[in-house]
Amino acid sequence: MHHDDVAASLAELGNSHRLAIFRLLVKAGFPGATVGEIQQSLEIPASTLSHHLARMAKVGLILQEKQSRTIYCKPDFAHLNQVIQFLQNECCQGFNEEEKTPGE
Repeated sequence: MHHDDVAASLAELGNSHRLAIFRLLVKAGFPGATVGEIQQSLEIPASTLSHHLARMAKVGLILQEKQSRTIYCKPDFAHLNQVIQFLQNECCQGFNEEEKTPGE
């Protein structure tokens, strides 16, 4: 996973509504939840919810599957694991003088 992809995923989760949606979907697990269930549970207007879901799908945080007239949303756990792995890849490896963060 590339730096920019991780940044885009984290940016989408930086929105309070999208974080709430993602947390709800993680709790729902692999079966996911319908758009109606998400809307009812979080009390988000339909047009607003649609916008949030589209943004999350665009960066790969969620998958959407249409079954008849119902849309199911589920977290893309593989994507989530890649984001987490990216953040942990260099854990506890230290850094040299050239890699110090600004202000140190």
